[in-house]
Amino acid sequence: MQHDTFIGQVQDRAKLPSRGAAEAVTRATLETLGERIPEQLADHVAAQLPREIGEHLRRTEVFSGAGSGERFDLKEFLDRVGARGGLDEPQAVYSSRVVMEVLREATQGGQMDKVRDALPERLRELLDSGSTGEMHTT
Repeated sequence: MQHDTFIGQVQDRAKLPSRGAAEAVTRATLETLGERIPEQLADHVAAQLPREIGEHLRRTEVFSGAGSGERFDLKEFLDRVGARGGLDEPQAVYSSRVVMEVLREATQGGQMDKVRDALPERLRELLDSGSTGEMHTT
């Protein structure tokens, strides 16, 4: 998937007013995901994305092979996305769901299944929920 297509899909599905807003929520979500999953996995996912988008996953990695894989829960994930993107909690929830949905569509070879397996159950809900339906964060 090309960069413009990825960002366009995020903008359209999240009903964002601009490409800049779509870029911001994509960056916020992927940087936070990059902190949560192991470094090697982040590299594999990033390699399947347009360079500019994949770099968001790599930006927060701990280099030297130790990996990031920081442990935090759904609330902390959403707090970080919100802080990075200037979003309130409902916006952070929905935007993250959209980015994860487009990320799944942009990757292949079961990479997102591996991402899912690397996350605790509550964070898996964020990945699985997609842009339609509801997700409860309490």
